[in-house]
Amino acid sequence: MASKAGTSPSRKRDESIELDLVPRLASSSGASLGDPDLFINRELSLLAFQRRVLEEAQDPTNPLLERVKFLSILGSNLDEFFMVRVAGLMRQVESGSADTGPDGMDAASQLDAIRTEVASIMATASKCFQRQLTPALEKAGIHILQYSHLGRQQQARADRYFLETVFPVLTPLALDPARPFPHISNLSLNLAVLIRDKKGEERFARVKVPDTLPQLIAVDRKTKKSASAKEQSFIWLEDLIAANLSALFPGMDILDSHPFHVTRDADIEIQELEAGDLLETTEEGLRQRKFGDVVRLRVGVGMPSLLLKILLNNLEVDRKNVLRLKGHLALSRLKHIAAIDRPELKDPPFVPAIPHALDPEGEEEDIYSVLRRRDVLLHHPFDSFQPVIDLLEKSATDPAVLAIKMTLYRVGRNSPVVNALLEAMEWDKQVASVVELKARFDEESNIEWARALERQGVHVVYGLLGLKVHSKVALVVRKEGDSIQRYVHLGTGNYNAVTAHLYTDIGLFTSDEEIGADVTDLFNYLTGYSAKQDYRKLLVAPINLRQRIAEMIRREIAHHRQHGNGHIILKMNALVDSDMIRLLYEASRAGVKIDLLVRGICCLRPGVPGISDNIQVISIVGRFLEHSRIYYFHNDGEEEIFVGSADLMPRNLNRRVEVLFPIEDRRLVRHLRDRVLEIYLADNVKARLMEPDGTYIRKTRQSGEEAINAQEVLLRRRSTNGRG
Repeated sequence: MASKAGTSPSRKRDESIELDLVPRLASSSGASLGDPDLFINRELSLLAFQRRVLEEAQDPTNPLLERVKFLSILGSNLDEFFMVRVAGLMRQVESGSADTGPDGMDAASQLDAIRTEVASIMATASKCFQRQLTPALEKAGIHILQYSHLGRQQQARADRYFLETVFPVLTPLALDPARPFPHISNLSLNLAVLIRDKKGEERFARVKVPDTLPQLIAVDRKTKKSASAKEQSFIWLEDLIAANLSALFPGMDILDSHPFHVTRDADIEIQELEAGDLLETTEEGLRQRKFGDVVRLRVGVGMPSLLLKILLNNLEVDRKNVLRLKGHLALSRLKHIAAIDRPELKDPPFVPAIPHALDPEGEEEDIYSVLRRRDVLLHHPFDSFQPVIDLLEKSATDPAVLAIKMTLYRVGRNSPVVNALLEAMEWDKQVASVVELKARFDEESNIEWARALERQGVHVVYGLLGLKVHSKVALVVRKEGDSIQRYVHLGTGNYNAVTAHLYTDIGLFTSDEEIGADVTDLFNYLTGYSAKQDYRKLLVAPINLRQRIAEMIRREIAHHRQHGNGHIILKMNALVDSDMIRLLYEASRAGVKIDLLVRGICCLRPGVPGISDNIQVISIVGRFLEHSRIYYFHNDGEEEIFVGSADLMPRNLNRRVEVLFPIEDRRLVRHLRDRVLEIYLADNVKARLMEPDGTYIRKTRQSGEEAINAQEVLLRRRSTNGRG
């Protein structure tokens, strides 16, 4: 088992330091659980997660191109953070709002803290790439060059590529009385160009670096005969464009050019009550996203004040929202380096397993027969996502299947899941799909799928008024003899075959009658009108999920007071809800042992004497994105585990349709407790322990202690669950 909450086996805590870090929190059981110092700011906690992502880029034990990938993920995460979270805080400041969260910080103070932290993160990321990764790439034979470093023949070939491929795509946009400042699209990389015309007047122009072309241009590199055949050299597209600006502005003198990058407010607010057609309203919101206010302007450290002033005035950006960077302005573009075909510099590939129950050797048994006998658990990506697709594809053509119903949140493009639904319509099944149009940054893909399904005759519902449908549920209704049998798949992750290979998620196949009845009631709630407030086994937000989780925490407190064996393990993506945090503090005060596996945001402070000294918070950031949610309660030996789509956040509990489902097969309960949660708690390679001040430290291993990387252990074990 893991060590005492909040501690590492080889590390003794200094309680006086803890009290200095959280000075107002005395080690007294009478301290108020509403004290703002008991809550960590949500946005700063999210940035602390970004630091953990950055640590993976800095970790020399990770394969080189995986380290580059983590830097690109950091860049993408920060882009979304500014587009949504920072944009929201800026709107609060503009409206004059003085509202504060449980932590007591108002929007203005949060923005100040965010700017300081992001500047620090970006500076560290830049040093990581320049001082660690670039030399390592060079040593591995991957050379990212500047145009000026190319030889004459190399420049000639690069220039020819520019004229033949790049030049026709570019559109230089001038700024003068006849031509207003051009629109700068969100997340675009651009060149600010200063030119002098024939009259001697200086002019500004903007050139967008097209994202429709390869961003890394391969160039030849003169090497010694003994050089490795794996030597590869590239220049960035913007560098090639900057070197050929004279072709875009013939007859002009190019005085200067500098890259800049814009991030806009991209948080769509759909006024659903006023929307006559949610599909059309969402499409209009997508169009408006392109013109959101600029929330961040990134420029190079060498950009002169004249060019910066032009950008500030025309983009209407406050200087506080300008970030000067040395090196790459958009870390997300490093994904193009990470994609270079060098398998030896990446994580080794693996083949997900098919559980034995669904792949019995020498037996001809279909999935329906298997599920009538037992529940089947899938743990992705260690277990394959293919059985989910197989069930849908088989059900689409099975004459006995009468109906298929599914919720779709993020399915991606070229989705085999949606194709199965389309095929089911061709076989005259009743097909219903709840497509969540408001899945942020997947709206466009979901609109396309919704229209494709509607054209085929599928009953498509676009979620519920005021609620996002975030639950992951599929229902197959089959006629067997004189009765109707329901087969259900419930999961923690999206019905996306691509991310199922990248995220850790859990899915359950079951033919349990009561769960099947609950799922039927759920779809009636989603597609029709229903005020149903009771479910047999499912926990459904916003109906009964919050209440039931709270009841189970209080039950654990009561058991501990009577028997002294209280234990709660909660694995989730984020812990934000203040009511749930206070309940966990109450449980800790009562002596209940609480292990929290929280990948990202955690607003609870562990290890505070008299408040949370029975709570430890562990975050694991590794090869796969931790995405599964598992809620374990010891329950005086009658262990209960719920799994599902919900994190403990206000939006999940109050403003989304979420589903947690029970794991009732005792064999599967033991598997999740002993072979999944236990290994995560024992991780001492990728696990970080959260300190009372919100910082994270890596677990330390004692001399001779076995190194345990939970995800790698689960990868190795997959062969014991099925044939991989």
